[in-house]
Amino acid sequence: MEKAGYLWADRGYALYDGEPSRRVFDKKNGDQVLFLINCCATFIEGFTSEKGKIMEEKIHSELPAGMKSEISVFNWLRQNGWGIL
Repeated sequence: MEKAGYLWADRGYALYDGEPSRRVFDKKNGDQVLFLINCCATFIEGFTSEKGKIMEEKIHSELPAGMKSEISVFNWLRQNGWGIL
């Protein structure tokens, strides 16, 4: 299922939980992008949906091509001020 340029799973439960792992990261996978943003949000005091939208845009427009795993994307966001600072 595709909404707003993302692919979404047709399931009634979360596909991703826990912490970012070495799973291959796909920025077109809406479930995975949301999971990663939610993981980052747990480390950011005063996180807002607006900050989440900024993070989402950074993932889509500035993520280096070499970022292949959830962990590498998570670390890239953290090293770059979570994309919102």
